[in-house]
Amino acid sequence: MHTVKMGDRGRLVVPAEMRERLGLHPGRVLVFIESPTGLALLTRDQLKERVRAELEGLNLVDELLEDRRRQARDEDAA
Repeated sequence: MHTVKMGDRGRLVVPAEMRERLGLHPGRVLVFIESPTGLALLTRDQLKERVRAELEGLNLVDELLEDRRRQARDEDAA
């Protein structure tokens, strides 16, 4: 954990140790994610891994098909 202070114009300085360890360099795109529990700063690769981990085990195709079948039944009943 590192503590940083926001500078003028909203600028933040990522500590050198962190930049080196994470391979951050000028021009590297970072993503802020705001959630009810706080704020996270991720690289694009970290964001992709986070999304994959959250979706792991979900069968989105089956959920979408079931939702469409339910809509079709509701339309037929009307």
